[in-house]
Amino acid sequence: MAKEAAKTGAGPTALIAVEQYFPKKERIVEDELAYQILPTGRAFLWLMRSKLLRDWMVRATEKDLPGLWSCMMCRKRYIDEKLLASLKQIDAVVNLGAGFDTRVYRFPALTDIPVWELDQPQNIEPKRVQLLKVFGKIPSHVKLVPIDFDREDLGSVLEAQGYSTDMRTFFIWEAVTQYLTEKGIRTTFDFLAKAAPGSRLAFTYVLKDFLDGRAMYGWEKGYKRFVENKIWIFGMEPEAWPDFLKKYGWRVIEDMGYEEMAENYVEPTGRILATTPVERMVYAEKL
Repeated sequence: MAKEAAKTGAGPTALIAVEQYFPKKERIVEDELAYQILPTGRAFLWLMRSKLLRDWMVRATEKDLPGLWSCMMCRKRYIDEKLLASLKQIDAVVNLGAGFDTRVYRFPALTDIPVWELDQPQNIEPKRVQLLKVFGKIPSHVKLVPIDFDREDLGSVLEAQGYSTDMRTFFIWEAVTQYLTEKGIRTTFDFLAKAAPGSRLAFTYVLKDFLDGRAMYGWEKGYKRFVENKIWIFGMEPEAWPDFLKKYGWRVIEDMGYEEMAENYVEPTGRILATTPVERMVYAEKL
């Protein structure tokens, strides 16, 4: 499953890059680095300057997976806002499965906070190359950490890179949980259970009733692609998270669906985009 997850590392950032070609007043999320950080496909993305092609791409994306476009934009915007709002209460940022995410390079307010970005080598190394092209060096507050999540201990790898669980940390776990086994989820939470009180965690998850085939939510093609091919293997129902997290010393602050996020982030742009209930977002605090 790790290999399948790695293949998705650049996809969300590519959509974010296309989003930047929409007029400023219509953009759901701002990310001037998305285009530059991608290791491939920039020639294709350049074509998206055309409104005709850009609108076609959104429609094509929405045809098979309705709500995917706004989902990608809203979850990025939501985590950005939660991270920036928590800066006075945290000492570090750890991005688990960082892919080609750019948020720790976009916000000047983060330059004084140590950041660890973890992902599989096939994502971390090309990201390192692109960062060197963009900045000339890896920003001093960031450590890029290659890890095989299936075989290496998360806590040991981070400790070897200078991370301490005494640091109040903002953990980002975006679009990762569905690729893991329940054992993998619990192993990660075994590590998160050691986090300093006041730490924060923002993560996405897929609904269990979708993975079980009990509710399609208009994602029949997504079910065939992700579930029947055993790419997505973990899901949870919203009511289960409070007790699950409590066992590891965390409490749910928010468990939010994308329809609610769209009210905050999409409606003000005037764009009409579908939402999907297949994925949700949890924001939690370490007790």
